[in-house]
Amino acid sequence: MNGRFLLNRGDAKVMGVAAGLGDYTGVDPTIIRLGFIAATLLTGPVMILLYVLAGLLAPAQ
Repeated sequence: MNGRFLLNRGDAKVMGVAAGLGDYTGVDPTIIRLGFIAATLLTGPVMILLYVLAGLLAPAQ
């Protein structure tokens, strides 16, 4: 794990949240993106809202 969570806009597909989480945890961003999709299917708009908030509030690299 790195010191803190930062958005990774270089490897971003949408806002860089999954790529940033991948950098922070050491997990492949594709796995994190699939997890976001599964969570969105289970929770609906809640996960989308959390993703957008993370993309807007987290600092970029």
